[in-house]
Amino acid sequence: MRKQFCLVLVLCFALTATSALAAFTPGTYEGSGKGYSEQGDVKVKVTVDDKAITAVEITGEGEVPFGVPQFENYGKALIGRTDGKIDAVSGATMTRNGITEAVEKALAAARGEKSGSADGAMTFTPGEYTATTEGYNGPVTFKTTFEKDKIKAVEVVKSAETGHVGDMAFKVMIPEMIQANGSGVDAVSGATFSARALRSAVNNAAEQADCTNMDAFKAATVKHEAQKPVEVTYDVVIVGAGGAGIAAAAQAAQDGNTVLIIEKNAEIGGNTLVSGGQFQSVMPYLVWDPKDPDATTGVYAFNGQTYNKVKSVPGCINELKMILNWNEAPFDEAYYKDHEFVAGDAMELSKHGVHAEYLPVLKALKAEIKAYLDWAQPKLDAGTPEAQLALFSTLNLHIFQTYYGGLRQSADKSQWIYGDVNLVKQFIEGGQGLKEWLESMGSTFVEDGQPTLIGALWYRENEFIGAKVDTDGDGKAEEYPGRWGAYFVAPRTAFLKANKANQIMLRTTARELIKEGARVVGVKAVRFDGTPVTAYATKGVVIATGGFAANIKKVLNDNVYWSNEYLSASTKTTNRSSQQGDGISMAQAAGADATGTGFTQLMPISWIDNGNLAFGGGNYACWINPNTGHRFVDEGAERDVLSLAEFRNGMEYKGSKGVFLEFYNAEQKMPAPMQLADGDFPGRYYRRKIAQLPELFKELGIKADPQTVIDTIKAYDKAVMTGSEFPDVGKAIASRCIGNVQKNEDGTYKPETYDLENTLLTVRLMAPSTHHTMGGLVVDTERHVLSPEGKIIPGLYAAGEVTGGIHGGNRLGGNAIVEIFVSGRTAAKAVNADNQ
Repeated sequence: MRKQFCLVLVLCFALTATSALAAFTPGTYEGSGKGYSEQGDVKVKVTVDDKAITAVEITGEGEVPFGVPQFENYGKALIGRTDGKIDAVSGATMTRNGITEAVEKALAAARGEKSGSADGAMTFTPGEYTATTEGYNGPVTFKTTFEKDKIKAVEVVKSAETGHVGDMAFKVMIPEMIQANGSGVDAVSGATFSARALRSAVNNAAEQADCTNMDAFKAATVKHEAQKPVEVTYDVVIVGAGGAGIAAAAQAAQDGNTVLIIEKNAEIGGNTLVSGGQFQSVMPYLVWDPKDPDATTGVYAFNGQTYNKVKSVPGCINELKMILNWNEAPFDEAYYKDHEFVAGDAMELSKHGVHAEYLPVLKALKAEIKAYLDWAQPKLDAGTPEAQLALFSTLNLHIFQTYYGGLRQSADKSQWIYGDVNLVKQFIEGGQGLKEWLESMGSTFVEDGQPTLIGALWYRENEFIGAKVDTDGDGKAEEYPGRWGAYFVAPRTAFLKANKANQIMLRTTARELIKEGARVVGVKAVRFDGTPVTAYATKGVVIATGGFAANIKKVLNDNVYWSNEYLSASTKTTNRSSQQGDGISMAQAAGADATGTGFTQLMPISWIDNGNLAFGGGNYACWINPNTGHRFVDEGAERDVLSLAEFRNGMEYKGSKGVFLEFYNAEQKMPAPMQLADGDFPGRYYRRKIAQLPELFKELGIKADPQTVIDTIKAYDKAVMTGSEFPDVGKAIASRCIGNVQKNEDGTYKPETYDLENTLLTVRLMAPSTHHTMGGLVVDTERHVLSPEGKIIPGLYAAGEVTGGIHGGNRLGGNAIVEIFVSGRTAAKAVNADNQ
């Protein structure tokens, strides 16, 4: 029997509520309504006496993570009422709407009213009706036009939904709503928020148009009939069309194979399309060169262009000195049996040794750092600011930071986890050719920078621009901006042009792997209309379905890292709803092993209303405890470190735990796809000067004293300008002040020009959400999937977040994109090599 989320509330009291619509027949009545879930309705059992509601039972297993925690609050609010109108709690508005709809139906029955037939006729007041609802990235406005007896048109008036993600729900569902003459059509996988927004807006418009049978309108759907079974054969079959899947497809096609991609969503892109999108990989031409240490420029061999070397950032050299002094003895696990392991405290960690397989990396890195410091220290001693020196960055630094940034201990101290050194080396070394490979297909990147992002630990990110590609063969290259262009249009075009037989099956869900003896030879899938698909692979199957961070139930069941105090059924996610762990389950059913699934990374900068990724970097920001007004963490630390600090120091706000305040200069720019709109977005971010903080804090219910916050920001900025100690908590790397201040020609600050009072600040409210699952299928360096006995499962490969053993217990920011693309290419190359 499936578990039901249920609440029963009973209250006996002297009723004072009266209503013209009361006069109920005492008893218990049922009703249902559309809430948050696209997989099922909210259901209620409402008990009434002759005047008002006396008891409520609410069920709705799909109303997680937002609605279920509010069942009790909503149930209490209904006791004594004569209607279903209750106030919404932030983050659970859709659940409230479903409960209200369900209760109104139950009360109508209690009054003896006949409900509209779900299959009856309906009429509307002709005209155009506009409604605005909440989508994935904010408000979405739709205009619905009705004729006397039907929907004529539905138009998107204003939308900030992610291209090729949320807008796919509109492209699929709007024609079907017009055809069905109602809103009950199927939702689109991977675009749940956008589908809900559309459905809610069209229902609202129908109500405005005085629809005579809303039950029938909400139930109206298009019946999809299964077609004749499809059976196909390709050299390579790839399950999943996110970054790893599209990389595997492009590489396999370039290697001369016929390729089929099976993708459950309505468009390719997966979770990569809603990620930060930058990838970590040092560009040697932009950093310090031991062969030419005084060089100020470097040449990018791919395009032959010369670029200025990237400068170091204050704090980087101190980090290098910490690594230079790292204890080379075997890692001392025994020490942490009696001492707390503080994730992110690299200084303390450096005193207790290194795992043997990483010792050669550490020794090589120390030699590199020593050579750099032998060059840099005399310049620093002579007065040259660190910000004027070329940035140090090497592959060994990236490998070692991935190691200690992912070295973690389980909550019960029974196990340690860190990345397999060979897998870590593979994706980092393979990342050296990634930008060139993508650019050879038409992708475009910023060529003269190596920025950072949240939890990256260093400056080695590569920013995407988009792509310039001839997609239709007319000889004219067109521009495609953002992640969609850089990571999908370019490789997809190469994949499709390589062989006309290559195909992408969208809205098709893989169900199981086909085996002949020990070998995997294909995939069984089903299309959105129920059509069965059997896809045979003569050379190999690549699983690239991503992780399971949107499957909160599995995250909770497997968790060994986070305290139950912090993770719960109400925890939100940055992931698309399609990230459920299907590929892991499918491969395990075929004999695969999995590892590390108990470690899930939380994203510390997520919007509190829906859990979506807020984007940004900690190097330019000051994070404030909303209760005390002080800093509480190094804003540039690892993501799990930041998330834990938020839970311990933040507040609970509108149903979200760990909510904190981020302050930064409003002039700070992020890459275009991540740039915030001007003005305020209530509940997410605000633009204010410090004199306006008292009013803002009062509006938001912030306990901290505004003057304490101002003093903290000033002390923070003083540390940035002068190199003095940071207030409350240290900070390894800081790139700018919060307040406005001028700089000298050598990059040093002019403290006498500092002006916080007239600086426009961005103030953001954020909290942790599930983001990336560290564990997954066990693979070798060729991305063969392994059994529990460590044996290769012939014909089966895996790439991307569906795999485990790579990032340890915490992933560095920007490591995902480089890993998924490199591993996708690696898997494709292995398929080819195994079939020579």
